[in-house]
Amino acid sequence: MIMAKKPNSFFNMQFITSSISTTLVLLLLGMVVFFVLSANNLSNYVKENIGFTVLVSDDMKEPEALNFQKEINAKTYVKESAYISKEQALKEQTEAMGTDPAEFLGYNPFTASIEIKLNAEYANSDSIAWIEKELLANKKVMEVSYPQDLLDSVNRNIQKVSIFLLGLAGLLTLISFALINNTIRLAIYSKRFLIHTMKLVGASWTFIRRPFLIRNLWIGILAGLMADAILIVLAAMLVKYEPQLIDIITPNTTLIVMASVFAFGLVITSMCAYISINKYLRMKASALYYI
Repeated sequence: MIMAKKPNSFFNMQFITSSISTTLVLLLLGMVVFFVLSANNLSNYVKENIGFTVLVSDDMKEPEALNFQKEINAKTYVKESAYISKEQALKEQTEAMGTDPAEFLGYNPFTASIEIKLNAEYANSDSIAWIEKELLANKKVMEVSYPQDLLDSVNRNIQKVSIFLLGLAGLLTLISFALINNTIRLAIYSKRFLIHTMKLVGASWTFIRRPFLIRNLWIGILAGLMADAILIVLAAMLVKYEPQLIDIITPNTTLIVMASVFAFGLVITSMCAYISINKYLRMKASALYYI
């Protein structure tokens, strides 16, 4: 008795292996995107934690200094500020030095100050120059002090790292495209005679393409979801290990990476499948034996 041939399952071993290989490539790409976006968050975090000090004269009493602090907080360039009175400054220095300077000087040598942290976009030399000028317009401000060399060094290093990461991201995008394209081409290569047979019986190109595009679209969906799941787990583990990383690995960053990986998976698998199928649709029967 002749048994009917069992139809090939949609989710066969070829589908699974293609999904896994595509997942690994998307995971690699997602990690690079994660590093690029996290590097931007890290640069903002570093810039916003480089504060500068506004020293006020003794003529500015505490109520006036607090009002001045409120005016500063209303500025668009200020992230946060803190008023430090003369007494608090003396206490902090006494704890740091282990001795009280007022005991042998006979007076408190410190002045009140306002510690300011800027928003990241203003943490550069040009912005700080006009901010300093604006603050010094108040006659009771003695001095504006900030780590110029440190700020310049941070901005230079951040620029270098950003260029490197963008270049790496671009290179890995091309590599990812090539790897996924090769995976899909090999899968469609094994079906080249089936594609030719369908052409011979009069099937339209659209009809022939449809199952291949749907299949590879599902590969992209599955690979994108698996890569996103792994990235979420890795991000959660990092934040759990070091809670302060939540300022760098933010929920918005995670969502952008997930969306990018998923979209790339869909687009690249569909596009590569479309290109590969068209290649075999255009081939003559004789050429199929020589590739």
